[in-house]
Parts: sequence; C-alpha cells; structure tokens
Amino acid sequence: MTNLKPRLDHEHVRSLLKDMIRIRRFEDKCAELYTQQKIRGFLHLYDGEEAIAAGIIPLLSAQDRVVATYREHGHALARGIPMGSILAEMFGKAEGCAGGRGGSMHLFSRDHRFYGGNAIVGGGLPMAVGLALADRLSPTDDTVTACFSGEGAAAEGEFHESLNLAALWQLPVMFVCENNGYAMGTALHLSESQTDISAKAACYGIQSEAVDGMDIVAVEVAARRALNYIAKTGKPYFLECRTYRFRAHSMFDAQLYRSKEEIAEWRKKGPILRFQTWLQDSGLVHADEVSKIIVSIDEEIAEAVAFAEAGTDEPVQSLTRFVTSPDRPAPPVPAPPGPMMKTTYREAVKAAIVDAMTRDPGVFLMGEDVGHYGGCYAVSKGLLDQFGPDRIRDTPLSESGFTGAGIGAAIAGMRPIVELMTVNFSLLALDQILNTAATLRHMSNNQFGVPVVIRMATGAGKQLAAQHSHSLEGWYAHIPGLRVLAPATMDDARGMLWTALQDPDPVLIFENVMLYNREGDIAANAGAVDIDRAAIRRVGTDVSLITYGGSLFKTLDAADQLANDGISAEVIDLRCLRPLDMPTIIASVTKTRRAVIVDEGWKSGSLSAEIGMRLAEDAFYELDAPLARVCSEEVPIPYAQHLEQAAIPQTAKIVATVKHLMGATP
Repeated sequence: MTNLKPRLDHEHVRSLLKDMIRIRRFEDKCAELYTQQKIRGFLHLYDGEEAIAAGIIPLLSAQDRVVATYREHGHALARGIPMGSILAEMFGKAEGCAGGRGGSMHLFSRDHRFYGGNAIVGGGLPMAVGLALADRLSPTDDTVTACFSGEGAAAEGEFHESLNLAALWQLPVMFVCENNGYAMGTALHLSESQTDISAKAACYGIQSEAVDGMDIVAVEVAARRALNYIAKTGKPYFLECRTYRFRAHSMFDAQLYRSKEEIAEWRKKGPILRFQTWLQDSGLVHADEVSKIIVSIDEEIAEAVAFAEAGTDEPVQSLTRFVTSPDRPAPPVPAPPGPMMKTTYREAVKAAIVDAMTRDPGVFLMGEDVGHYGGCYAVSKGLLDQFGPDRIRDTPLSESGFTGAGIGAAIAGMRPIVELMTVNFSLLALDQILNTAATLRHMSNNQFGVPVVIRMATGAGKQLAAQHSHSLEGWYAHIPGLRVLAPATMDDARGMLWTALQDPDPVLIFENVMLYNREGDIAANAGAVDIDRAAIRRVGTDVSLITYGGSLFKTLDAADQLANDGISAEVIDLRCLRPLDMPTIIASVTKTRRAVIVDEGWKSGSLSAEIGMRLAEDAFYELDAPLARVCSEEVPIPYAQHLEQAAIPQTAKIVATVKHLMGATP
C-alpha cells in the first residue's frame, strides 16, 4: 500500500460513516434482543469503538487474515461477514457463521479469513503470530495478519511472548490494541505501572504508535501507515487506538466502577457523533443522506433478525460432530519389514523428524533449544545444519507463545512439530492447547482445523525432582479434540510421528525420558504406523496387563517373571491414550477374565481410573476378579533415587499385584 492519505471524497466519507452506524445500530438491536433472551450467555458490545474496526479492516485485502477479540461484532461486520449469519450465530442457530457452536464471542468465517474472537484475554495473539509465521515461510506470500486485542491483554504473558516472537522473527503482523480504558471493571491506571501500551510494544523493537481511536480519519491514516510499513519491511507494527466503550463490559455488568458523568463526557467525543458532525458542518454529507443511511441499515437489521429467528437448531444427534475431523486418512499399511538394524529410541525419533522434513517442506520443528543446542535430549542434534534455521527454529522460553504460534501456523496449512522440553513446562501452554487447539474445529463448525504435532518428554527416573519428572499425559487424555500418543517401541518412536503429521487434528506425543537411551532392533525400511490401535505385545491367557510408554518394558519383565510361576500374562501397549482402543482392551479381558492397569500417573483421577471404569461399564460380567492397578504414589516425584524409584511403578509391584489378584501369595 503506497497511498498513505485517504481520499476524503463523498463516497469514501459516506462509507466510513455508514460502516460505523451499521455497527452501532446492529449492536443496539443485539442489546434489545438480549433483554428478550433471544441472545444468551455473555454479550460484549463495541459501542464507542466503531472507528477502529471501520477505519482498519476495510483496508485489508481479501487474502489478509483477521484475529479478533471476544468483542468482535464490529470486526466481523467490517470484514464482510453477512449480518444475518452473525446474528444467527448469536442466536445459537445452525445457520450461524459457526453453526451456533461459538456464539457472540466466537464468530468464525473461513471464506473471509476471519479466525474468530477469543474469550481468553490475549489468547489470540500467539495464533496471529503463527498465522504470520506461515506466511513468512511462504516466499511469495505478502499477506498481513491483523490481530485485535484489548488493553487488558497487555498484562498477559501471551501479549509479551507474542510481541517478542513477532519482532524476533520479523513477522507481518499488525497488532491493534483497542484501549478502552477498562479491562472489565478495573481502570488501566489501577492495573498497569506503565499505561502507555504502545511504549510496551516499542520495548520489543516494534514500530509502534498511539492514535485517537475516537477519530476514524486518524485511525485510517495510522492503519495505512502501518500497512505500508509492513509491506515495505515485512516487520510487525503496533497500533494503540485509545478509545472508550460507552456500554458495560458485558450485559451482566452493573458498571459500579465508573460514574454516569464520566460516560456522558466521553459520549460527547463519540466517533460517530464526532465524524457525522464534522461531515455535516463541512457539507460533505447532509442530514437527509444520514437518514437514508439509517433507513437502509435498519432494513438490513430487520432482515438479519428475521433470518436468525427463522433459523433452525442443530440436531442433538450431531452434538459430537466435528470434535475431530470427519476426514481422517486411513491408517497406513505397513510395508513388509526389511533388514533389521540396531538403534536407540532417541535415534528413532530423530529419524522420524528427518523423514518428515524430507518428505514435506511444510514440516518444521520449533521449540526450546532444538536448534543450536540440539535438543534437551539430543533428539534434534545436527538437524539445524541439515535443514537450516527456518525449519529448525529455536524459540524463547515462552511455552504459551511458541505453542500458540505453532497452532496458528498449523491453522494456516503448515505442519509444525512443536517441542516442549518437558511435560511440566507444557502447563504453561495449557491455555493454547486446551482453549485453541482442542476446541477450534468444533467451535468453528469445521471451518478451521489445527494439524499441529506437539512432542514432549514425560516420566520420572533421572533424579530430576518434581518439576521435571511428572507423568501428566493422562490429564491431556481428558481433553476432547486432542489425540494423545505414547510411543514405547522403536517402531512407534520412528513411525508415529509421520502418521501424526497426516492427522488433521492436534496430536500430542509423550516420550518417556527413560526410553531415549534404550536400544533395540528396527527394520531399516520402518515407516508410518497405525496410531488408532493398541498393540498386544505379549499373548497370555490368565490376566491382561494394560500399560503404555515407559512402563511397557517393566510390565513385559513382570510378565516374564509371572510366567516362571505359571501365570500367563497378556500385555497390552495402549499406544494411543486418547481415543482409547477399548475394543482391543475388552477383547483381551474377555479372554483372560482379569485386568491390571499399570499407569505412571497418580492414581487419583488417573487414566487407569478411566480404563477401569470403562471395563466396569462394558465388561463387568466378563471379570472373574476385581480390577487392579499399579500407579505412582500420591506424592510429588522426589529427588533421592531410592525415593524416586519407590514413587513410580516398578516390576516387583506389578508382579505382586498380579499374584494377589490371582489369589497367590505375594
């Protein structure tokens, strides 16, 4: 964009005024419909902030991307999403822009490259970084991502992590802060030591400015300047629009934190009143023309209301549709094994990454110390030299920021592998994993998928103490929308990654720290494996031992010892923790009539509890003995070796549990 100054001719100023009035009158109707309980839940109105959406979004090209906030009706309207589709979404109707699954705070439109509002303050910022990263990695793409957030987001870690990444990687993001003075009910000066939000952005070396967000001409000029800068440099730009919301934070808000006099004073400076008065005083627009604009907008609103009220409810039978993609590829057919060779689990994972990156230029690895350091567990050692810094991408220690960026890049069509150094660190990224990756497909009504793969080390045994040693994969297996894998064998370490990268939904891979040095045989031509099914690692007739990951080989050792005592144990390697392959588990238990579940997670609320309950529900009458399980002790993992070993499942405890179950003397 080279034209930095708008042409304030009649057509343009009329368009600016109409866009603002359209947003205002639509939301006035929404407030009315809310009092009639036709719109439910939260309703956050944009009243007073219209100059920002109307002054910025029309400048974007059709290929540019928009990431909004939960106060996004104005953004959606300015982007061109049909009003009827927006209102139907707010009514929760199937004809809504997200099929009634998102509601007021989550408007989506793939056709308009509108990636939705985000009810988590600051939650959309990392996604915007990832969308822009995907565009940066496409050499011919000059797309801009416009990311809107409120000033409250400036207090969130994701704000700072995202700005740092955008500046560090020189990404084409236009960050727009809609500073309305109040993060819900707390004035900015009461929550921030530095109230100049643009100054915060400048600290990251980002070109930034503050503008009067109540002046639509000033907003448009600033946006043109920002877009021109991004087009010339490819770098991010931060625009703080200082505005004011005339209505409450949401329709639930009693507004006890500010006076009526304050609101009234700001209303005198409202963007519509201000611009319309100037236009009429200047003779650019006449009062009768404004009246005609209002009439046409009211007609559109009436049509939108009629459309929404005539909308249909999605059938309850389709409740679980689009939790995951309906278009998953068929499981791979394994090739006949070739000559065998020795390898380690670490090298098998590394070979999987090399294979994936060689096959698909859209695959890249990002995470803490994956490049120059070679990975905390040396999995990616040497890959930086092989594939370069764009595809082996070192990140700051900002788990939420770079995980969210990986999610955004996946939404845009890339195939990122995000490495979190350890499962404990993943909790810093839980917001992005749970609230974005796992929910986006269902909430957007299948408009956006998140084909990201997130790898992390899990488990105990290396005397790393509590904050580096827990097994939390069962927590993630609780979350709909995720696929959770726990490769234990060489074949799975080598083959699961490629299959996961073909999956249209987010896949989490948990690699037990005690397996990295393990040696074993693998076919030289080993390839992708089925990630939908559990595997029978040992056939038996007396008891089913159900386990996964780092506990597999302890369980196999236990089965060997039990065999010496005449007990035939069948060992099931779950491999996929979500979804569980219950048919394989039930078939085994139906045969053996007994089950012991070995789980390195804690017993309370564990994956073993889930499996046990499902067996009780679906195979109770097949059991000849009570269900049993071996889990970690209910204690943070200690440092001292003897205590650490006592805290986690061990072969001897598995053997004793089985013998007790069989009625033998432990």
